[in-house]
Amino acid sequence: MLYKHLLRPMLFSLSQRDPELAHERTLALLATLSNALWLTSRLRQVWAVQDPALERTLFGLRFPNPLGLAAGMDKDGIAIPAWAALGLGFVEVGTVTLQAQPGNPRPRLFRLVRDQALINRMGFNNHGAAALASRLSRLPSQTIPIGVSLGKSRVTPVEAAINDYCASFRTLYTYGDYFAINVSSPNTPGLRTLQDRAQLDELLAALQSENWNLSHDAQMKPLLVKIAPDLSDHAIGEVLEVCSIHNISGIIATNTTLSRERLCHTPPTQASEAGGLSGKPLAAEVCRIVRFISRETGGRLPIIGVGGIFGPSDALAMLDAGASLLQVYTGLVYEGPAMVRRINRVLLSR
Repeated sequence: MLYKHLLRPMLFSLSQRDPELAHERTLALLATLSNALWLTSRLRQVWAVQDPALERTLFGLRFPNPLGLAAGMDKDGIAIPAWAALGLGFVEVGTVTLQAQPGNPRPRLFRLVRDQALINRMGFNNHGAAALASRLSRLPSQTIPIGVSLGKSRVTPVEAAINDYCASFRTLYTYGDYFAINVSSPNTPGLRTLQDRAQLDELLAALQSENWNLSHDAQMKPLLVKIAPDLSDHAIGEVLEVCSIHNISGIIATNTTLSRERLCHTPPTQASEAGGLSGKPLAAEVCRIVRFISRETGGRLPIIGVGGIFGPSDALAMLDAGASLLQVYTGLVYEGPAMVRRINRVLLSR
């Protein structure tokens, strides 16, 4: 209640012209908290719901609870201990690219408050794979899995994307517990073409070859593919076939959408901003896609459901649709960290 009625109005008001300012200030605060062990310990006592009944084990990793942070919130991995202290069961950093890049011009993040949504055209702004590897190498051992979302550098032509992804994978291999292959962001020109069957087949073959070589006969790192919600069922089916061929560990469903069909209350001028839409309007469609993937794979392929989770009922709907794990981003912006605790308490009592 404190967040929604005091902190959120303050943050939204101070960053009305550029909502990214609120994101930056919040992340900076969490990064500061992450450097204070006694503070994160206290936060964990207050916020985290810790119970063995919440634990999940998927693709060889133990998750303290099924609710994680989606990629995009903490691209450079500067606040991982604080996210864990707030009760999240895993954190996905990135999307990171081989080359450091500033992203698209600002403003590039827009709040659609009436629809509880965001539009972003960030463009993979991050400090690059080497910088992230350096930061993760200095991070104390964590109690939660750390995922790394990999994307294509903007300066890299699509035809050279495989080398770009593989180089980032090699750079970060030691530090990620799992890797998400982001071929579905709408904000990097040409990126979504990598979801096409032939290109995805080539990319996943190359990454799994790297995975085998880097594993040195030990357990290979789990690779997951993140898909767009704008794919047809037929196209999703083709993605699933390619994932099966290359023993991909799971699917992340879904990224942001280019569609504006489900916006009910946002003025057309605001809704027409370029970029990917996230938040409440995606919830029903993402659940449908998760249900489709679960049915197509006989429930054998783990699915991380992400899109429109704002509370316990949304989380339960996604799990009932077939998701094994969940991720949040926009819901945190609107509901605050207490949402994590509410969801995990309901999951515990289920």
